[in-house]
Amino acid sequence: MKQILQENKQTLLYIVIAYIFSVAMRFIWVFQFQDYAPFHFNGEFMINTNDGYYWAEGARDILAGVQEVHATSPIGSAPSLLTAFFAKILPFKFETVIFYMPVFLSSLIVIPIILIAKTLKNLEMGLIAALLGSIAWSYYNRTMAGYYDTDMLNIVLPMFLLWSIIWAVNTQKNIYLLVTALDILVYRWWYPQSYSLEFAFFVLIVIYTLVFERKNLYFYKLLAIMLFAMMNGDGYVRFFLVMASFFLFQNKKYEKYVFYILGASVIAYLTTGGLNPIFHQLKAYLFRESVSGTNDGLGLHFFTVMQTVREAGHISFETFANRISGSIITFVLSLVGYGYLLYRHKIMLFSLPLVGLGFVAYVGGLRFTVYAVPVLAMGIAFLITEISQKMPTKKLQYLSSIAFTLLILLPNYFHIQGYKVPTVFNADEVKVLESLRKKAQPKDYAVAWWDYGFPIRYYAHVHTLADGAQHSGDRNFPVSYVLTHPQEESAKMARLDVEYDAKKLETNASTSLIEQMTKDYGFNDTNDFLLSLQTDIKLPKKTRDVYLYLPYRMLNIYPTVTLFSNLDLMSGKPKKQPFFYVARGAKDTGNKILLGNGIAIDKTTSSLVLGKKKMPIRRFVKTAYDKKGELHVSTQLLDFSAQLSVIYMSNYGVFLIVDEQTYNATYVQLFVLEHYDKSLYEQVILSPSVKIYKLKI
Repeated sequence: MKQILQENKQTLLYIVIAYIFSVAMRFIWVFQFQDYAPFHFNGEFMINTNDGYYWAEGARDILAGVQEVHATSPIGSAPSLLTAFFAKILPFKFETVIFYMPVFLSSLIVIPIILIAKTLKNLEMGLIAALLGSIAWSYYNRTMAGYYDTDMLNIVLPMFLLWSIIWAVNTQKNIYLLVTALDILVYRWWYPQSYSLEFAFFVLIVIYTLVFERKNLYFYKLLAIMLFAMMNGDGYVRFFLVMASFFLFQNKKYEKYVFYILGASVIAYLTTGGLNPIFHQLKAYLFRESVSGTNDGLGLHFFTVMQTVREAGHISFETFANRISGSIITFVLSLVGYGYLLYRHKIMLFSLPLVGLGFVAYVGGLRFTVYAVPVLAMGIAFLITEISQKMPTKKLQYLSSIAFTLLILLPNYFHIQGYKVPTVFNADEVKVLESLRKKAQPKDYAVAWWDYGFPIRYYAHVHTLADGAQHSGDRNFPVSYVLTHPQEESAKMARLDVEYDAKKLETNASTSLIEQMTKDYGFNDTNDFLLSLQTDIKLPKKTRDVYLYLPYRMLNIYPTVTLFSNLDLMSGKPKKQPFFYVARGAKDTGNKILLGNGIAIDKTTSSLVLGKKKMPIRRFVKTAYDKKGELHVSTQLLDFSAQLSVIYMSNYGVFLIVDEQTYNATYVQLFVLEHYDKSLYEQVILSPSVKIYKLKI
């Protein structure tokens, strides 16, 4: 008993040490930018992930008592509910709560790591693994201060699930049937996309049961209660079935019904579509297509956003290894240690789903690397403890363990020191949105690229057409069209898209907006409908105001924005990509202005040098702000037959090289040049970082 008490105290001590270490590492970014005003608003740091504003909007609306039937705010989501709870009971500002929640919640990862190590009778391994696993590259990147997103518990919860499965298998106590099922329920509540990982754990237990425990009723109970928890249905129904089955499993007189209950759980799982989400995820991440098509109606084709999301892209082996362990050497040793850990402790085979999902990152996108972090941290920690124990003296064992631990921690510490990511928006941009909030009504819309949707909704309290949750090809097409086409077509599409979207929110219609527009205007070919925007078509009745949100930062992604509307929707074939090149840090050599990548402006001949080609310049445009903050634009027409123009944004130190299609695009005309059709738009807010125009039609 005394030994158990001592072990429990040591376990608690290691958890406290690892937790404090994890939290402290996340305060490095805070100390680096504590006096940097652009990252602060309302007296607190702003968050540094776009999706965080989605959950923040939901939490804010919960606290305000908003209960709109058609609200796009996630007032029923777990992150929003938990945030609202913390904001209610803690004596801090709302902005403080959402900024620091990732720091304190993500650091809970050390608890299951150390508890699993305790099961393996190797607490020192648990401490080392907890120190590394809590700050390794990808885990730190997605749980740092300000990274307010579901990631703050997305690895903590499956690690607790792994711990409960290990304890269930080892002890075969009924209580761990309930703990495992409740883990799944909480994990699904927090992160609805958890089904694939849950299913992988389930499959492993099926294999284990069939190979080693075919006659043991306990494992069939475990499978049944897991399936009830994993059903694709209402959480309260699943909770009721879990509790009912647990009650039956507690009583020995019902043991003869275990297989009937298991059969019922299988039927319930399959009939509720338990496998459907898994197939959907595999299709989305492993079988990506650049263009998606609809199977009904007009059969339109849209550019898929997955092709433009960095975290879903392919990564190099070096990036893959660094994100999991901090360095290639540490990663390789982690694999060796993990293999040895599996050999010595077969129970750790249940960790394979986490490692497997982490390795999906090599083909399915860097976001998955985070799943392998804690388990491979246990691998190298096990290797360190095994090597240290071979040392001849206790002192050398202790010192070698510390030395090896520092060596694997240092690359990750250096990464944290250099990982100076910015907040989503800077203070000036947020001030613009605060001004918009005072001018606009909650029913109004801001038309902006989906990257900015959540922050706009949070700060300006208006609707958006696309955001981090609604960025499918059919949602992005009209927004891309508005931003990249001439002003008249852009204005008409903006009015159409907003009015159709508002109506869709009321009716919950499933048809894509652009297809519905095509049909309503009497066309069978969407290309013909789009051409009609150049004519005097009758627009829907105006029911709300529409604002165009045009940020300077969109210059960086303008070519990506064009991809979504520069497409033949009927055939899915991309059109010729418009020319757009942005250059910063240009060098003036006297005769030439070097723009990088073999591109230069020859001042002696007023021509462009593109590699070995020389091309005439159609026009040279210079923009400059005066002391009053007003933009002045000077234009020199050089060669009307030329295809490319140069725009020098002097205050930004930026050169743009654009073709006529891009030059006439609404974004370029309204943001870069402030040339706007006064019959279509009016200026609302103008700043160097963001310009907002109000639609008149």
